[in-house]
Amino acid sequence: MEVILKEDVPKLGHRGDVVRVAEGYGRNYLLPRKLAIEATHANKAVIEQMKQSAIRRSAVEKSDAENLSRQLEGVSVSFHRKAGEKDQLFGSVTSGDIADALTHKGFNIDRRKIQLHDPLKNLGEFDVPVRLHRDVTSRVKVVIEKEAEA
Repeated sequence: MEVILKEDVPKLGHRGDVVRVAEGYGRNYLLPRKLAIEATHANKAVIEQMKQSAIRRSAVEKSDAENLSRQLEGVSVSFHRKAGEKDQLFGSVTSGDIADALTHKGFNIDRRKIQLHDPLKNLGEFDVPVRLHRDVTSRVKVVIEKEAEA
């Protein structure tokens, strides 16, 4: 099945690209989430307009992302969690936790943009990448400290 991407999809393509995908992936994932539209003759005629507007929108988004990246420099978030021996956490710190902490500091960042492959399960300091735009990645310092025992 051929689809036209309405958004950037990792490992598949960028906004405006016409890509061939498996029937199930297109119908069950891309189309319901409005990440793509079916590549019909009528939709193919609209591709050029979509690409031009995508280029303009991408330029604006990139400049906004660069501004946000400059603001994020030096920002750190800290968490106090219960930990056992060998500094192993009871639970973990996830990208959702980091996004909530950044929201409390005044940065509205979607948790999916935080590039945390596995939840953090140890005490310490971590540099976590935040992908604000496909060309702009910033880093946030995450500090996990042991919660004081009562």
